[in-house]
Amino acid sequence: MDLKNKIAIVTGGNSGIGFATARELILQEATVIITGRRKEAIDKAAQEIGAIPFVADQANVRDISKLSKSIQKQFGKVDILFINAGITGDPSLIENAVEENFDAVMDINFKGAYFTLSKFIPLLNEEASVVFLSSNTAAMRNPQSSVYQASKAALNSIAKTAAAELASRKIRVNTVSPGPTRTNVLNHFYGEDTANSIWDNLANNIPLKKIGTPEDVAKLVVYLSNGDASFITGSDFVIDGGMTL
Repeated sequence: MDLKNKIAIVTGGNSGIGFATARELILQEATVIITGRRKEAIDKAAQEIGAIPFVADQANVRDISKLSKSIQKQFGKVDILFINAGITGDPSLIENAVEENFDAVMDINFKGAYFTLSKFIPLLNEEASVVFLSSNTAAMRNPQSSVYQASKAALNSIAKTAAAELASRKIRVNTVSPGPTRTNVLNHFYGEDTANSIWDNLANNIPLKKIGTPEDVAKLVVYLSNGDASFITGSDFVIDGGMTL
């Protein structure tokens, strides 16, 4: 992979899949800008891997506009756009839905992702790569996850439309849809021992009997972002160990 001198944006790049992808892109010699809502967290992550930090909330269209203008002023054009930032929201049956939770999930996962793409389209180089982080749940119907699932299904639809709209510029747009991916989120809620037990139990329900890692997803995003994937666009890549078989 030759990503030297390529300019990459990773939203939500201070932890989890975003952080792993930013690190992998930097290992491939790309110049990487990571975004996040908390200055302390984004600065720490950027320093650790050699990225460029930018404080921006993907749920805020004004922040997205500021980000795109700053990138244009400093770098001119962008080669890789990984729209990764997102939240799961609170679990709830549809009949018990709360408007605040609906808005929070849709604002970052759907509206924010949509306008991030919209604001960056003029900055994308010919043959640039755009990747959305979706989820295998976009094709599933799990109770108490309707808002999150809908937000990711919407991303899959946007990606296909964008792939068609941008094909004349040879810009490729794809989605990656992980299943359970081992990050530190559960540790914060339950502690390390309980979190490990949850992951182990979940792995038993996956055909490959393992949980994915952020690095698994990162390597696929990086592959889709280089010239080896020049004939791939409008596709969704499910990375879930066979969970949706």
